[in-house]
Amino acid sequence: MARTSAQLVAAIRQTADRLAKGANYQWGHMGSCNCGHLAQTITQLDKGHIHGAAMWRHGDWSEQLRDYCPQSGLPLDEIIDQMISWGLTTDDLAHLERLSDAKVIEALPPGRRFLQHNLRDDVVLYLSTWADLLELELVQLPSLQGIGVAEMIGIKV
Repeated sequence: MARTSAQLVAAIRQTADRLAKGANYQWGHMGSCNCGHLAQTITQLDKGHIHGAAMWRHGDWSEQLRDYCPQSGLPLDEIIDQMISWGLTTDDLAHLERLSDAKVIEALPPGRRFLQHNLRDDVVLYLSTWADLLELELVQLPSLQGIGVAEMIGIKV
């Protein structure tokens, strides 16, 4: 799962909030789908720019993520680079597009674990739950401060 940070949690929450408030959502549009909306938040690019960047290569986000190459110079790969620099992985993004990360699904309320990847309300729930998990991880990190590496891995000094 993503490398957590307050910045990433805020971006995911902002994306969920924008969608919940009725932002244009269209799963078949590379700039208005699940990943497209998070890309808008992180890159501050509009949906048209993101969609246009994706048209340099074929496929939806899942296919583009499989073909991702940080040295390609392709516009969508540069957008993906920015998203990765925020702590995301290509697996995180592929899971977001299909709402399929097992840890996120397990954290959903029992009656809501069968999400449809192209329903706005399911995307909002997934993003909110994912942000909660990352925030929990972030809150637990300070408890490790002051512990040396040797202590963390169980070596007596």
